[in-house]
Amino acid sequence: MTQLLLWLHIGFAIFALGPLTAVTMSTPRFIRSRDLNVLRYLHRTTRIYAIGAIGVFVAGVLLGRDYLGKPYLSISMTLFIVAAVLLVIVDRDQAAAIKLLSAEPSTDDVKAQRARIGAFSGVIALIWLVILVLMVWGSPA
Repeated sequence: MTQLLLWLHIGFAIFALGPLTAVTMSTPRFIRSRDLNVLRYLHRTTRIYAIGAIGVFVAGVLLGRDYLGKPYLSISMTLFIVAAVLLVIVDRDQAAAIKLLSAEPSTDDVKAQRARIGAFSGVIALIWLVILVLMVWGSPA
């Protein structure tokens, strides 16, 4: 059972977190180019992969259930929740950018959305890397 959970955890991490990071980090480029079709696609894709990212968390908690008191696991889970909150904000900003670009030719609000999405996406990517380091160095052999 442990091996299955490990495979699920790694699989979800590879096939959900990687694409999710790529999608959110590419959003500002398409806001700048005002490509609404691609932005709608990226927004929908962000939601789908964010739901898949929940699998990473669930499989990780089930896999580490015997080690929940260990600092590396507590820190990792906390960071994952922080990243999830930032993803909710990115999702909201993507929707707002689509709405603003659909309605008006150009506003400073769109630039603010673009900047916030770019910044939060970078922070989320760093969080994933910190969690990876914690999992590799902190986990029992």
